Amino acid sequence: MSGILVAIDGPAASGKSTTARSVAVRLGYCHLNSGLLYRSIAWCSLRDGWIDAPGRFGPELERLDLTLERRDREFLVLVNGEAAGRGLLTAPETARRASRVAAMPEVRNRVLHVLRVTGEEGGVTCDGRDIGTVVFPAAELKIFLVASAHERARRRILEHGGDPAGPAFYEEVRSLEERDLRDANRSLAPMVPAADAIQIDTTELSPDEVVDRIVALALERGAEPVDESPDFA
Repeated sequence: MSGILVAIDGPAASGKSTTARSVAVRLGYCHLNSGLLYRSIAWCSLRDGWIDAPGRFGPELERLDLTLERRDREFLVLVNGEAAGRGLLTAPETARRASRVAAMPEVRNRVLHVLRVTGEEGGVTCDGRDIGTVVFPAAELKIFLVASAHERARRRILEHGGDPAGPAFYEEVRSLEERDLRDANRSLAPMVPAADAIQIDTTELSPDEVVDRIVALALERGAEPVDESPDFA
């Protein structure tokens, strides 16, 4: 598949995946969510009981068959030929463990290889950790999304059907602030924008406005426009 590579990074709950998916639809590209690779490893290791077994983790990880398949405008992650349901990958425990698994050098190296092989095919919008700094430093377009912790918490609570005015909101704000601090200060590839990334603060922007800005930038960098309507589902 031809086309440029659009790399979208940013802190947790900044709208990376939703935005990258919509940009992919607008450009006729395929959306690659790198976080699903980390979540798939966390899901499999939790299910099979080796996530907290240091002596088993490395060998089990090496035995995993981790692949990506293009499905319309998305990539499906297969672990040993099996795909976990979206609900399993987005479950709170899987997400929490995925954040820690992603900090492990052996996991990052494995995911990095799979991402680069896929991204080099072109026509991809990719979001996730260190996409513009480590995974695809030569991407034609790098975007770094930011938003206040309060706004990100509000969106996440609404996404899960909760009350953004309830007590869970403040717990989510605290959780996001702690993760921001952990991600920014980790010794291995701390979360920072690439030097040539374009930062977009989405706090006061609608999803449509964010996507419009990124699509316009992509077209300036050589992406070919397609006649498709945006999908914000």
